[in-house]
Amino acid sequence: MSYTQFSYRPLKTRFITDGGLETSLIFKHGIELPYFAAFDLINNRNHKAILLNYYQQYIDLAKKYDTGFIFESPTWRANIDYGVKLGYNQLELFEINSKIINQMRRLSRQFAGHQKQIFVSGCIGPRYDAYNPAESMTPEIANNYHSLQIDAFKSSNADVATAMTMSNISEALGITQAAQREDLPVIISYTLETDGRLPSGESLEDAISLIDEITEAYPLYYMINCAHPTHFLHVLDPDESWTRRIMGVRANASCKCHSDLDECKTLDAGDKHDLAHQYIKLHEKLPNLMVYGGCCGTDISHIEAICQACLMKV
Repeated sequence: MSYTQFSYRPLKTRFITDGGLETSLIFKHGIELPYFAAFDLINNRNHKAILLNYYQQYIDLAKKYDTGFIFESPTWRANIDYGVKLGYNQLELFEINSKIINQMRRLSRQFAGHQKQIFVSGCIGPRYDAYNPAESMTPEIANNYHSLQIDAFKSSNADVATAMTMSNISEALGITQAAQREDLPVIISYTLETDGRLPSGESLEDAISLIDEITEAYPLYYMINCAHPTHFLHVLDPDESWTRRIMGVRANASCKCHSDLDECKTLDAGDKHDLAHQYIKLHEKLPNLMVYGGCCGTDISHIEAICQACLMKV
């Protein structure tokens, strides 16, 4: 599937995606996730069933609110560093990334009667701790490092790759260039601190504008994830061209900063109705917002509250 053929750009319908997969698995299902690595569950029969049922509920929500749906694969930690820690070699990592995309594709076929589009996205997470700005790579190293997942997603016919929780421009650029080389559509999603800047200290404007300049706007669009809307609403200007490139938000349930969240021993589910109200505010700042989802602490109830607040009003 070529870049120009992919129907994400521009999005012609509204989409939902899931909430906080890892926090839901840990706190609601009692599943241990070393390194937050959900991909390993696909090899456990009982855990695999929980994982697939998790996506099923969101598809039902997409049907209820007549939206498209994006299957975001549970491969955020399925990279080389974390894979090795869990006992995988590179060939095995390639195979499990491909296996998961194929499983997502089979699951999506169960909803062939759904009137809106369903896409399968291969999720790529950061190599290092997303909240530690001291750890980073050059674009060239990031390009090479993340090629394993990019190649696996391409070979298994994922519709798109989504780089989630990106904390610096260099890594996001390397992933974009790796996807561009393979002609695989890519979405770049940044995480932000309470000041609306990346953990690296770089501005969101630069993080979007520089990659667009270097790659001739190759990313299909940009997203924000793993931050509460109150952390970044103030940096968004609906009249700026870079802001119009942001088409998705997967917000945290909690208003806490990353360092405080890391220290939490219990789930901070926030206030789902307040979060939904924040998404209404986001519509005023993001004229092209088309993808609604959640991140840490959110579950199906948060996404439904967002649907009730936004999708019946826009």
